[in-house]
Amino acid sequence: MTPSAPLPSAPLPPAPSPSAAVRADDPPPATRTRAPSPVDRPRTGTVHLCGPAYVLGEQDADHTTLAGLTERARELGMPPKASLWGWGRVRRTEKDLESLAVESGTATLRACGADPGSVDAVVLCSTRFPGGPVTHGTFVERVLRGLGVGDAAFTGVTLNRCTNLLVGIRTAQALVAAGHHRRVLVVTTDKITDESVRMEGYALFSDGAASCLVSDEPLGPGAYEIVGGSSAQDTGALDWSHEISADLARTVNERILGALGMTVDDVDGVLHPNLFRPVVVLKERQAGFAQEQLFLDNVTRTGHCFAADPLINLVDRAAAHGTRPDGHYLLVSSVPGVRVGVLLRTPPQDPDRIPAVDLGSPS
Repeated sequence: MTPSAPLPSAPLPPAPSPSAAVRADDPPPATRTRAPSPVDRPRTGTVHLCGPAYVLGEQDADHTTLAGLTERARELGMPPKASLWGWGRVRRTEKDLESLAVESGTATLRACGADPGSVDAVVLCSTRFPGGPVTHGTFVERVLRGLGVGDAAFTGVTLNRCTNLLVGIRTAQALVAAGHHRRVLVVTTDKITDESVRMEGYALFSDGAASCLVSDEPLGPGAYEIVGGSSAQDTGALDWSHEISADLARTVNERILGALGMTVDDVDGVLHPNLFRPVVVLKERQAGFAQEQLFLDNVTRTGHCFAADPLINLVDRAAAHGTRPDGHYLLVSSVPGVRVGVLLRTPPQDPDRIPAVDLGSPS
């Protein structure tokens, strides 16, 4: 995606300090018995997104320490001005993708108070699964065994690039709504393997994973109802040389919000990818949103963590600002030729609601 004309940017607020962080070394939750199969329980018609969590690379680095950053910016035709683009910190990891996926997925299950044995399906997303058909089975086995979900069914999502996670969530929603599964764990995991491309013309990348449990019942204090979702495609614009499309974003808005009798003004928060500030502000404003609806803090704090950004931003926005009872929060992501959106709603009244899980914030 080619960056559009830059817009002036304002200083970013300090990073949030979530109070409900769940970490991998916390004690496990009380166990549950395995959930009954769909035929044992009538469908309620509602599907919930529960326990959003994420983990970032363990190495926290300022952009000024990245070798060749200025030269890379010039190569991409970008003025090397950190304040303009929102360059800040990146997170790198020595861990493999399986370990990142297991850490995040385990934190989600802990936040939900769900026994891993109650998960009957996993949707595993990555921009680039390592190896090929010969190695993919072992990759999946390591993730499923690490999560403790036994012989849960699994589905892989990769061709949707940085919309992978939202496509995975929509897939899980459809499986639960149809009664095929009751609890589907969705995990996305990615890392940069070539440091020369850690920066592209639209974002500065971080390594990490994010996850949530899509369920037929609300689990844990950070549960949302999934009330809508849609995608829009332009087959002729799928090549990476094209820009992300505001037209596709407006189409998705109309499909989701129009069906509910809502407008963009009814959305309390937009959780978008952490692209460079001028790019994301311009494109989301063109989609019809006000800048006040965006969450821009993580452009500088975490950078672009592939498909994980919408969930990362959902977690950190909740930690920084809380959530409004009966509020609507729109997860969105765009790549050339594709826009995907998932609309969430908080419970009308939930006095015990606490910020969602943040595995990646500094202590």
